[in-house]
Amino acid sequence: MRNVVTLIAIAGLAWYGYTKYQASAGHSRSESGSSSPARVTDGVASFKCDGRSHCSQMTSCEEATYFIRHCPNTKMDGDNDGVPCESQWCK
Repeated sequence: MRNVVTLIAIAGLAWYGYTKYQASAGHSRSESGSSSPARVTDGVASFKCDGRSHCSQMTSCEEATYFIRHCPNTKMDGDNDGVPCESQWCK
């Protein structure tokens, strides 16, 4: 029984670490400057297609909306109503 509890705890910590890593991977990519997904010009964000396609890779509703309107192969509008990432960004 003790081994099962330990295994569950380790699996839970691994899952938690993985989700945090995925969330920070998008932010660190834009901070590194190697492939910045958004540029700010005069206070207005302009985005560019860079291969991202999932809501977990977006940082705002505006960014997700830009991606579904301008970029190919996005997977952010499951019900095809034109509103992306409804459970994360665009409420």
